[in-house]
Formats: sequence, structure tokens, C-alpha cells
Amino acid sequence: MGKLVIVGTVAFDAIETPFGKTDKILGGAATYIGLAASQFQADAAIVSVVGGDFPRKYLDLFEQRNIDISALEIIENGKTFFWSGKYRNDLNSRDTLDTQLNVLADFNPKVPEDFKNAEIVMLGNLHPAVQLSVIQQMTSRPKLIILDTMNFWMDNTLDLLKEVIAKVDVITINDEEARQLTGEYSLVVAARKIQEMGPEHVVIKKGEHGALLFHKEQIFFAPALPLEEVFDPTGAGDTFAGGFAGFLSKSDDLSFENMKNAVIYGSTLASFCVEKFGTERMQTVTQKELQKRLHQFKNLTQFEIELT
Repeated sequence: MGKLVIVGTVAFDAIETPFGKTDKILGGAATYIGLAASQFQADAAIVSVVGGDFPRKYLDLFEQRNIDISALEIIENGKTFFWSGKYRNDLNSRDTLDTQLNVLADFNPKVPEDFKNAEIVMLGNLHPAVQLSVIQQMTSRPKLIILDTMNFWMDNTLDLLKEVIAKVDVITINDEEARQLTGEYSLVVAARKIQEMGPEHVVIKKGEHGALLFHKEQIFFAPALPLEEVFDPTGAGDTFAGGFAGFLSKSDDLSFENMKNAVIYGSTLASFCVEKFGTERMQTVTQKELQKRLHQFKNLTQFEIELT
């Protein structure tokens, strides 16, 4: 099993959906990625920053999941990054109500010495300058660098983002972002253009409509598992990325065929994430539940057909 470096926000979220609302709860891209990756007993470290207001119980949660927090910097006189959002009735769109960068505004990531030779680096959604800094701190080229980003960075730091994209092996973005990045409506054409920017593999997330994996001329599609209840979609994309990276770090097989499995694991874990507010469901998922849902996924997608 290889080491996994996770870079991203550890944060407070306040969320409102048609089904209820929360006060400040645990959130952040690195949090969701780490909790998902921990399902595979990944040898993982989180590189992030929080303020002195960050509760000890959340640090304990990471350590209980065998997540190294030596590079989770605590600024005692600072406040933790905070995001507040409200989802509309279809849960596919949301409005940001408040964003407070706080300690994240001056974040200077420091990769732990023991993880500077990590095989896999998962760059969660953050400023491209931070992502680039982490890549540059690695003492040897990781076997796999995975990048997650969003339209905000495309709008505001496109040149620097493209510099990061050129250095990664896998990029995970949603369909809207893929179209914005390339100017192409067809996701097949968009994926080809993104591959020309650097990444050999492109994962395009389509929310409740599944995910697409592209590599050269190969395409794989995984549907999303139909759920009776979708309570809060916050963190589902990060959970997908964490499951994807965690599975690959465990299996030590970076072939396209195995990445198909990683997409399925990521999608399955994301299906748990949306069942409750924030990280609540991801803190309680058991291996037995995961295996049961994987069987449901297999039954959903497997069929026999006679071809002439």
C-alpha cells in the first residue's frame, strides 16, 4: 500500500437544504477526502490549516481513522475557514451565503517529511498556487497526482491553474467545469482537450447522473446509485475523489481497468455522503455497509445480452 498526501480545506460549514439546516459543522474538501480514503485503511496525511477554534474532537476523529495530522497546522489566534450555503429545491444548484477565508488566506502548505515520497498526491479544491507548492515539495515524482478544481479558479487564476493541470495525471471536475475549461459542449471533445493539457486521465462528474472516465480513446461510464433520500450533496464530489484515491493507494494498480473500480468505489461512497448533513454519514459508514452497496451497484449495472 502506498502513502497518500491529501491537500485541501479543513473547515466549518453551515448548510441549508429543503430538508433542514445546520449551524457550524465539520466540513472541507480534505475532511471528506480523508474520511473516504480511510475506508481503505490508507496511509494518509492531511496538509491543511485550521484556527484555534477547531475542536479537539475533530482532530481525534482524524487520528482514529489513522490519518496523519502532523501537517494540519493550527493557528491558535486565528479562525478556521468557514463556508455557508443554501441549496435550491432540486439540490443541483446552491447559493453561497458566506465565505470567510480566515487562516486559509495565508496558508503555506508543508508536506510532512515522511510523506514527501508519497506514491499518490490528492490535490483537493484549493488555490492553484497552494497545489503547485505541494507538487514542488515532493522529493520524487509521485506515481499518481490527482487534481480537483472548480470554476472559481478558472475564472480568477486560469493561467496558474493550467500550470498545475499540466503536471497532474488525473483531473476530476464536473460537466459544467469541463465545458468552461475547454469551451466545448461535447464532454467527449472536452475530455480530449483536457488530456492535451497534460492529464492522461479525466474524470467528469455528473452528480446524480454518474461519472465518466476518459483515457486516450477509452471511455468508462458509472451511473450514480438511485437513492430513496438525498439529504445534503455537500462534499459528495470530494468523497468521490477520496474513495477514488484511497482505493488506488490500497490496490497499487494504476491501470485504466483498475481506475474503473476506483470510480465505482468513489461513486458508492459518495452515495453514503448525501444521506445526512455534512460528514455525519461518512463518520459511521461500515465496511459491511460499503460491501452491501457495492453489490447493489454491481446488480444495477450488470446484464447479459446475446450479440450477433
